[in-house]
Amino acid sequence: MIRPAPLRTAVAALAAAVLLGLLALLTAAPAHATGYRYWSFWKWSAGAWTYQQQGPALYVPQDGAVDGWRFAVSPDGGQDAARPGAPGDFDAACAAVPAEAGRKRVAVVLDFGTAADAPPGALPAGGSPPAPRTACAAVPTGATSAEVLAAVAPPLRYDTAGILCAIAGYPKAGCGEALAGSGSSDSPGSPGGDSGPDLGLVAGGAVVAVLAAGAVWQARRRR
Repeated sequence: MIRPAPLRTAVAALAAAVLLGLLALLTAAPAHATGYRYWSFWKWSAGAWTYQQQGPALYVPQDGAVDGWRFAVSPDGGQDAARPGAPGDFDAACAAVPAEAGRKRVAVVLDFGTAADAPPGALPAGGSPPAPRTACAAVPTGATSAEVLAAVAPPLRYDTAGILCAIAGYPKAGCGEALAGSGSSDSPGSPGGDSGPDLGLVAGGAVVAVLAAGAVWQARRRR
């Protein structure tokens, strides 16, 4: 008869070995970041574009502010997203718009990205996205950036979750779709997609291994 304590030690060692093997498989697998095709939101601050931490429906820009928008395939997380290509020059954008009491002026920079950023079928063969442009919104002082954008770049398109999908009608379809590989134009499930092991399967395998080892130990103890 095998004593329980040595058996328990052996089973624990087996479970640890299985877990280490699964972790080795996971860490050896190639990592693929996920990119998203979307409009990112920026503000011009201290001579550079800074990613907006608040959404446009919440952020209230001040008079003289510059909002920036860029459509591109970018990683999720904000700071690493593609920035607008043009600087935020308020004086140039709003030179022809006079100041008014009770209203504010906000400059808007729109960068529609490159042909590589465009969704499949959004452009004709050899075509390009709309050219970058600037605008100046004269709006009530309490207007949000979403209201500023609606004043200068209609039509806007939102999805059912309130995510901004299109500015000035671009693009006509799609909304924040995930792509395999950051900055890639591959669609999900394409040959350029993630070929590594599924994290859920690896974690599930580890749990099954531990439970199986425990079951063996319990069965041997009852003998």
